[in-house]
Amino acid sequence: MNRQIRLQALSDFLKQARSRIAPDSVGLPEGTRRRTPGLRREEVAQLAGVSSTWYTWLEQGRDIKVSAFVLECISTALRLTEDERKYVFSLALESGPVVRLPKEDELQVSPSLHKIIQELRSCPAIISNRRCQIVGWNEAAAQVFIDFEQIPPEQRNMIRLVFARREFKRLAVNWEQFASGFLAMFRAYYGQYVDDDWYEVFLNEMKNTYPEFQTIWERSDVSFAPEMLLEFRHAKAGKMLFHLTSLQVHGETDLRCSIYTPAPDTNTEAKMKSLY
Repeated sequence: MNRQIRLQALSDFLKQARSRIAPDSVGLPEGTRRRTPGLRREEVAQLAGVSSTWYTWLEQGRDIKVSAFVLECISTALRLTEDERKYVFSLALESGPVVRLPKEDELQVSPSLHKIIQELRSCPAIISNRRCQIVGWNEAAAQVFIDFEQIPPEQRNMIRLVFARREFKRLAVNWEQFASGFLAMFRAYYGQYVDDDWYEVFLNEMKNTYPEFQTIWERSDVSFAPEMLLEFRHAKAGKMLFHLTSLQVHGETDLRCSIYTPAPDTNTEAKMKSLY
């Protein structure tokens, strides 16, 4: 991601974050001349203790000097979550890790990790890399979602599949919530790996192909590990409820293990066993 694209991403996020804050929630009058929802730029500047001109330049995506202290003040003023704060810092300070292209052997899950997820027979589990490319899954995931083996490896991107495949839209009762969680996670990666041009190419492709992607992406949600209660309507098992938990796989590669655990006090686990 070149510097101008990164600054534009920061600009878009700050505008969206500002629009989410009701003036009365921070002790400011609602007024009658607000043309758009949320705070005005000068109000954010006032809350953050910076000049209105400087904040306007920052939100406009200008190439100006930014300090960590000022970013903390802005993050507080905009009531950002910890994940959102990290996203802002990555974009503004170019603090993402050094990007290197994945090696061929990084596309393979280690035998020990493969065995671990296969033992989770009642918990669908998917392993993905920082580009949300699926590099491993268990039989439970194939039973609930889709037979990933039948999809060419280069097309096994979780973000693309959520929007492209009818199977996912039929499965998730609240598909928009389902998709939003993945995009929040994807945005966290997007801010973290600020120098990987792949993200910008992929985003342009998705925006031009799927209108729903553009709508959800513009909300600017950020979460490194979204935790959600998801309701699925499985073609064979019917209603199923899962809690989504994301785990980082420590090592040289940046892998994530997403585990869908049957919700307690439901018959989801019994239904999972009936699928085998």
